[in-house]
Amino acid sequence: MAVEAARARAPFASDPALSRGRRYAEPPSGTRSAYRRDCDRIIHAAAFRRLTYKTQVFVFHEGDHYRTRLTHTLEVAQIARSLARSLGLDEDLAEALALAHDLGHPPFGHAGERALDECLAGHGGFDHNAQTLRVVTLIERRYPQFDGLNLTWETLEGLIKHNGPLIDRDQRPVGKYRARGLPAALPLEAAGGDLVLWSHAGAEAQAAAIADDIAYNAHDIDDGLRAELFSLADLGGLPAVGETLADIRAQFPNLDPARLVHELIRRLIGRMIEDVVAESDRRFAAAAPRSADDVRLAGRALVGFSPAMQEVDGAIKEFLFPRMYRHPRVMRIMERAQGIVADLFRHFAANPADMPAEWAHEAGADPDARARRVADFIAGMTDRYALMEHARHFDSTAELV
Repeated sequence: MAVEAARARAPFASDPALSRGRRYAEPPSGTRSAYRRDCDRIIHAAAFRRLTYKTQVFVFHEGDHYRTRLTHTLEVAQIARSLARSLGLDEDLAEALALAHDLGHPPFGHAGERALDECLAGHGGFDHNAQTLRVVTLIERRYPQFDGLNLTWETLEGLIKHNGPLIDRDQRPVGKYRARGLPAALPLEAAGGDLVLWSHAGAEAQAAAIADDIAYNAHDIDDGLRAELFSLADLGGLPAVGETLADIRAQFPNLDPARLVHELIRRLIGRMIEDVVAESDRRFAAAAPRSADDVRLAGRALVGFSPAMQEVDGAIKEFLFPRMYRHPRVMRIMERAQGIVADLFRHFAANPADMPAEWAHEAGADPDARARRVADFIAGMTDRYALMEHARHFDSTAELV
C-alpha cells in the first residue's frame, strides 16, 4: 500500500487548543501551537545538545559514521512525524515526544544506566524514563519563573508512558515495574497534574514509541554491518529483511555494497511505516475512538505493528542481541564504561565538593538526596565528559577499545 502524504486531522488526534495545559500558566504564543512550543523548548535544552556525544551502541570515538543518541533521536522524530501525518495525528506533539524520549539516558548508553542503577540500589535505583521526566521538570534550568521546561501535560504523559501504562487501576505496578515497583525518583509532583499512570498515552505518544522501535531496528542493522559485527549474508534468513535484500538484488544485480545497505535500510523503514499505518487504521476502525481520551481508555495500544510485523520485529531483535548488543567487542567496551560510571558515582558521593558549584551546594547531607543529586549530575554527562572527569579524579582511566 502507499502511505498517504497527509490526512485530515483525526477526531482522536490531540488538539493543542484543548491541551490540559502546563504546570505553570504562561500566555500562549502568537505564532506557535502549544505542542510546537514544546518541540522548540526541547531542541534548545542543554540536555538535547548533549545527546551529540552520548552512546547509542558504539562509543563516540569509535567512528563518525555510527549513530549517537542525537542522530537516533532525529531519526525517530522523522519517523514519528511521518506516522502522525499519515494517521491524521498532531505532528508537533509526536515530534516533541520523539525529541525528548532519550533525554534521561546517561553516558555510555545502557551500560551507564546499569551502573547508576547498581550504585543507587539502596536509594531507589535508576530508570532512564523517570530520568527523562526529571530532566524536563527539574534539572533543566533556563527560565526565571520555574525549573524544567514547563512542557504540556500531553508531552509529559507521553514521555513517562513511552513503554505503556506503569500501573493498573488498582495501583499495582505492571510490566517492567512489576518486580521492583515504580522508580523512586519519578518526579510526579514536579510534573504537576495527574498523569494517569494506569492508562495508555495518546495516539501521538504511541506513534513516537513505535517510531523508536523502527529506528533502532533498522539503524542498528546498518551500524552493525558497518562495524562488521555481521554480514549481509547473515541477514538472508531474517523475515522481511532477507526478502527485501533479494528484491533489491533482483532489481539491481550489480549494486555496490554501500548502496545496497542504504537501499535495504530505506525499504525496511518504509515497509515498517506502511505496516504501522495499515494496522493502526484497522485498530482505530475497530475501536472507533472519537477523542484523544478514547484512545487512552481503549485498553490497548492502537498504534502498532501487525502480528506479522511483530514477528519480524522480534526476529530482528533476536538476531541483533547476541551479534551486536552482546558481541564480545561491544561488551568489553561497555564493561569498562560501566566501571567508569561507577567510579564517578563513588567519588562524587564521597566528595560532592568536586562537582561544579551549582551541583555541589544542593547535594546536602541526606544520603538519599545526595545520591540522587550525584546521579542527576552523572546522568547528564556526555561520554567524553565522563572520561575527562574520570581522568581528572583517578590515576588511570580504562581505554574504551
